[in-house]
Amino acid sequence: MQPLIITAALTGAEVTCEQQPALPLTPEEIGVAAAECAQAGASIVHVHGRLADGTPTQDKEVYRAIIAEVQKRCDVIVQVSTGGAVGMTPQERLAPVTLKPEMATLSMGSVNFGGDVFVNHPADMEVFAREIRSHGVKAELEIFDSGMLHTAKRWLAKGLLAAPAHFDFVLGVPGAMPGTPQALMYLLGELPAGATWTVAGIGAAQLPLAVQAIVLGGHVRVGFEDNVYYRKGELASSNAQLVARIARIAAELDRPVATPSQARQLLGIV
Repeated sequence: MQPLIITAALTGAEVTCEQQPALPLTPEEIGVAAAECAQAGASIVHVHGRLADGTPTQDKEVYRAIIAEVQKRCDVIVQVSTGGAVGMTPQERLAPVTLKPEMATLSMGSVNFGGDVFVNHPADMEVFAREIRSHGVKAELEIFDSGMLHTAKRWLAKGLLAAPAHFDFVLGVPGAMPGTPQALMYLLGELPAGATWTVAGIGAAQLPLAVQAIVLGGHVRVGFEDNVYYRKGELASSNAQLVARIARIAAELDRPVATPSQARQLLGIV
């Protein structure tokens, strides 16, 4: 079985310091959190930009500072978000890709997102896909619902997306596909040949879906963007605490944790 790639989603665009006091916001705080997660076993860090007051931002210079703070502390794959926050323009959301990070997310459709709607117009998605590819960035295709996976498969067949694709199944968002073992198994049955995949369970779905992914040969995303708790009623002390638990469970199941170099090889990042 392939080594396990652990992604740490450090901050997100929605979580507040009131919900999670240990949330990293500044580039320096994100860099420190990334180094802690790398030490715990993460080979990818998924980053969102924030201003000092916590407001989400896709400002390229904020992302430049984040990447610099991460890279001076550890060797991990930095994956920028092109999701940004609900209500941002496509131009805003795409800005960090021009920095040529190793990876960037690409959401494959629109979805109800709690009380909001996360809009991804097909024409904008094509622009995102083209720009990500033109800058030599590896796309992670974000799948919130089954229709998005079928869209990705059509686009792969048309050559709009680079193959082999890497998918992130984000399960448990209110309004999208549930964070259940059955939902994950359905999506796995629809994967295109040669694809790699990660699962990001939201809230209480994070741990059980992570264990399922470890057993099935997939990869795992954890972190404050998706879940701020270590167990019911107990806030996690850090992103690294959530990463360390996955690494520990993987070790018990005899699944080695990927180094950043191994993750690059598995994902075709050169």
